[in-house]
Amino acid sequence: MKINIKLILKRVLIALLILVCISQIAKAQQTWELPFQNPDLSIEVRVNDLVSRLTVDEKIGQMMNSAPAIERLGIPAYNWWNECLHGVARAGVATVFPQAIGLGATWDEDLIFRVATAISDEARAKHHEFVRNNSRRIYQGLTFWSPNINLFRDPRWGRGQETYGEDPFLTGKIAVQFVKGLQGDDPKYFKTIATLKHYAVHSGPEPERHSFDAKTDERDLRETYLPQFEMGIKEGKAYSVMCAYNRYNGETCCGGDMLIKSILRNEWGFDGYIVSDCGAIDDIYRFHKVVATSEEASAISVRAGTDLECGSAYRSLKESLNKGLITEQEVDVSVKRLFTARFKLGMFDPPEMVKYAQIPYSVNDSEQNKALAKETALKSIVLLKNHGNLLPLKKDIGTVAVIGPNSDQSFVLLGNYNGTPSDPYTPLRGIREELEGLSEVLYAQGCNWVAGLPEKRTDEEMKAEALETAKKADIVIMCMGITPRLEGEEMKVTVDGFRGGDRTRIDLPDVQQALIKEIHALGKPVVLVLLNGSALTVNWENDNIPVIIETWYGGQAAGQALADVIFGDYNPGGRLPVTVYKSVEDLPDFTEYRMENRTYRYFKGEALYPFGFGLSYTTFRYSKLKVAKKIKSGDEVTVTVTVKNTGKIAGDEVVQLYLSNLGSSVPVPIRALKGFKRINLLPGENKTVTFSVSPDAFSVIDEQNKRVVNPGIFELTVGGSQPKAVTGVKEPRILKKTVTLL
Repeated sequence: MKINIKLILKRVLIALLILVCISQIAKAQQTWELPFQNPDLSIEVRVNDLVSRLTVDEKIGQMMNSAPAIERLGIPAYNWWNECLHGVARAGVATVFPQAIGLGATWDEDLIFRVATAISDEARAKHHEFVRNNSRRIYQGLTFWSPNINLFRDPRWGRGQETYGEDPFLTGKIAVQFVKGLQGDDPKYFKTIATLKHYAVHSGPEPERHSFDAKTDERDLRETYLPQFEMGIKEGKAYSVMCAYNRYNGETCCGGDMLIKSILRNEWGFDGYIVSDCGAIDDIYRFHKVVATSEEASAISVRAGTDLECGSAYRSLKESLNKGLITEQEVDVSVKRLFTARFKLGMFDPPEMVKYAQIPYSVNDSEQNKALAKETALKSIVLLKNHGNLLPLKKDIGTVAVIGPNSDQSFVLLGNYNGTPSDPYTPLRGIREELEGLSEVLYAQGCNWVAGLPEKRTDEEMKAEALETAKKADIVIMCMGITPRLEGEEMKVTVDGFRGGDRTRIDLPDVQQALIKEIHALGKPVVLVLLNGSALTVNWENDNIPVIIETWYGGQAAGQALADVIFGDYNPGGRLPVTVYKSVEDLPDFTEYRMENRTYRYFKGEALYPFGFGLSYTTFRYSKLKVAKKIKSGDEVTVTVTVKNTGKIAGDEVVQLYLSNLGSSVPVPIRALKGFKRINLLPGENKTVTFSVSPDAFSVIDEQNKRVVNPGIFELTVGGSQPKAVTGVKEPRILKKTVTLL
């Protein structure tokens, strides 16, 4: 019998069309048991319906980070606590990018957006895999408590590594891109939710953070501590904010009206939800002693606008209600904000309606993301010194000795709030693979990070081994610095130079300095590599060691990136996001939050390496700086400059624009960053860079604490660094113009 293929295909097609029609009719006729379950209704209607059905106890249960299931309504449990500071953290294998301070050192907005997009891809994939396995625990949700956009106002702060540096403009611009990459671009659903933290005026000291009262005037608040948060809310559209542990001018950050109600909600129009730092509500009565009980602390926090607690103090809200300290209507406001966030994440809608729910699990730790981690590590490296153009080294140099406690420890690469990389590259591994078959690579630890840490071998044994290893080498690469086990969040560390996670001195520990000097005395050329999360003072080393490279905690690809830079596969272009001071004596007291003589914007001394500094293997020339001589108040100002690569190899330049108010009647920064752009130039190539400077860049906080734009004279500078010389280094060309604001 002859089979009629065409007829069979035709009948199959008709059958499929019938099935599609039946499916569409069924969907059109589908009825939802309860309005909040209907995805065709507005989120506001659905949230109002859901919250109206909850008991008081159920509402309170939803206001703590570990929110229980409401089984009678089909609401699954949800834990709000998740972290992704520089990669999805604490949830198994994930791509680990450079620590946040390294992200700041890239000065690359587009790169940060791509990094955050990769992180949120992995976050979505992981979350849905957890849900498929019926797991909804901590570090498995879609609400991330990142980024940390506090200013790194003092190098002694152990958590400064989590920030993007000391400048509000740089921090804000990077934060905006990080938030956009996390939250996605869908008009209906968030990809994940980003949380700006810690709001506000928070940056150590760690041991006192639960009781500390940070005090500033309105000018420092508005000029330094808030701009990056405002940018993250208004430009980045972040949907969550974490309030800090400390008090600010006597008012608790999680229970006061000024920061939350007056500024965040009313002035900036923030309509997302606020979460407390973990245990911060308990701190209000236990350590700040603003009130006497948990129910009072919980009540003032909810009334101020802290919707979600990381902790369990909000259990006392039932007693707060019974005592009349708060109303159920005030509780409802917070609960509605929280469920709005969950609806906006698509948690109560069919997965096929949410495009982000379709991201495959294979994106996690993918080859594409590994390549991005390496690119980011490369772009974060800052070349601080290259005397006699010793770098880049030839790969057939002979024998290379890699020495130092940070040479071969993978945990040092990761910083804190980190994930687990599947294949981390330490400096030693990166150098060995780079030189395989070309040069011999020897290794010795040399010393511990700091005296007093446990070690199987004595200091003298390790030093002797290192000296013998160095004697056999043609060049020595010393990987020194500190570790995230010495600097970090509220740590039990009491060794010399460190206290509770913070640092008490800003130079290298004595044991490391001694080893560097003994290796140097051998007469071998030395490349000093620093791995750290905060600025390290290396005065003697800067005077005596020919090459110094800053690599931060560079993530899973740190060793690969370092080897590429040292041996010429990549031309470094990172820039410092912090000032490297010459001495801790140059700094005000750590507990002083006034900005006087802090950061490049107010520091009157001479830095070892200034904010914005970084060298290259090539050279650049600036020309044709154009800006109007006279500008009108309220107008956006266009600035253009031409940059040429005058060297023999391609390289990145970070073009930086600074503004100085030359005649202000009120205190202003010495100079302030108002624009930056990272560009790549081939040998001999020219590029014209255009900046649009906003009217607010010319504003000041007047004597009545109002932001105003007054007529005056301004100096505008554009170049490869800020206009301040570096000791022993020829300053990159800086172009200056004076403009009059009418």
